[in-house]
Amino acid sequence: MTADDSFGRLNDDYPAYTMGRAAEMLGTTPAFLRAIGEARLITPLRSEGGHRRYSRYQLRIAARVRELVDRGTPVEAACRIVILEDQLDEAQRINAEYRRTAATAGPTAAN
Repeated sequence: MTADDSFGRLNDDYPAYTMGRAAEMLGTTPAFLRAIGEARLITPLRSEGGHRRYSRYQLRIAARVRELVDRGTPVEAACRIVILEDQLDEAQRINAEYRRTAATAGPTAAN
């Protein structure tokens, strides 16, 4: 199940939060979420009424950005750091999966 359809609209059965609720959960303001959106880190999903909604994944990313901003990192730099961290995590996951597959295949698969 995906969060949005091909037009970027939110599916009704996927959990997502309004901008106000998301900001409240993060302990910040909607302006902070807009700043992250302007930095192109997260693009809010849209409900049928056109309202911005944020998924749990997007809230996790926004929370990490907020941690960095609270430590004095500018918003755009914090967004770039989080993007690179996310890419590193994904690369490490793929590498671990590849190594597991290679280990179970045994040495004959390499020849």
